[in-house]
Amino acid sequence: MLQLEALAREAVALAGGEAEVARQMQICNACRYCEGFCAVFPAMTRRLDFNKADIHYLANLCHNCGACLHACQYAPPHEFAVNVPQAMAVVRGQTYSDYAWPPALGALYKRNGLTLSLAAASGLALFLIMLVGMRGSLLHAPLAGNFYAVFPHNTLALMFGVVFAFAVVALAIGVSRFWRDQNPVRAEPVEAGPPTGSGRTEGAAGEAVASALSLKYLGGGHGDGCNDQDDRFTLWRRRFHHATFYGFMLCFAATCVATLYHYVLKLQAPYALTSLPVLLGTAGGVGLLIGPAGLLWLNLRRDPAHGDAAQKPMDRGFIALLFATSLTGLAVLIWRDTSPMALLLAVHLGVVMALFLTLPYGKFAHGIFRCAALLKFAIEKRQPNRLALGAD
Repeated sequence: MLQLEALAREAVALAGGEAEVARQMQICNACRYCEGFCAVFPAMTRRLDFNKADIHYLANLCHNCGACLHACQYAPPHEFAVNVPQAMAVVRGQTYSDYAWPPALGALYKRNGLTLSLAAASGLALFLIMLVGMRGSLLHAPLAGNFYAVFPHNTLALMFGVVFAFAVVALAIGVSRFWRDQNPVRAEPVEAGPPTGSGRTEGAAGEAVASALSLKYLGGGHGDGCNDQDDRFTLWRRRFHHATFYGFMLCFAATCVATLYHYVLKLQAPYALTSLPVLLGTAGGVGLLIGPAGLLWLNLRRDPAHGDAAQKPMDRGFIALLFATSLTGLAVLIWRDTSPMALLLAVHLGVVMALFLTLPYGKFAHGIFRCAALLKFAIEKRQPNRLALGAD
């Protein structure tokens, strides 16, 4: 009786989307046809029931490739109505706001992602344009690419240092809350199992990093890619994700190298077009044009059954900010020795600041949470399976 009451309390505690994932996982756990498709299904088979933490873990482990939906004999219009990618997407979006810090900003971004992104970028860009206008004309004599003649270096460093620190702290708090709920090393070993300790998780971090950097599970479980519109497999989603991620990292590397030049080597901007910061930034900017443009194209064309329609504004808001960051950054580089440079720089900095402010609340957060889920999966695989059912 007590066990039934505990299960009833757990069912009540689950939100609508979470309860739906739990229902579908019970069906999938009985079928197991998709067990080799991705990390979700091996993780699922280690459980007989699914609490809130399990559901959040599996939802962030899901890469929404769509393969299981097209393979499932119980998918709609079957009465079981199993649609794992869509159910997981609903819960995954919920976790972004549930674990967000401050919570109010997470809830606001979830409801109005696209509007908030565009409004923040436009408002900040307009504010910086007004600052430039107050100091003189928006159109000026060519400055030979000297951005610091428009905005002093220390001013930029302070503004973006504060915004970047806020984004890092907010993301760190969010993922630490998620990880604390998961606690992947608390599982008790089975009798006569291997001893607990670091040996049981050796290599887990390396496996998780490799899976994240290669986007292993966007291969659809067989390496042929995702199902975006129909039963056909395509690798374009994986490629556009790679272009976006590595483009972002190259731009971040360019900023880090420029900081090293300024503070350590005492080399002041502007830097030559052939310098390392400019080359890294240019390559990253091109990646951040191709990747987000491709992801938006796929987002507009993808079968609605593959995701959560309510999240599309949030997704598109993040994509739009990434694309605008790259577009305005490359525009500043191309026209850095012309009279509109100050105007272009103000717009670019406003977009970048809006991007940093919204990083903890949208699609960027999903990458952090997914890495945490991949790490838990890698750790969990190295632990004894407490169920040990039949052929398991």
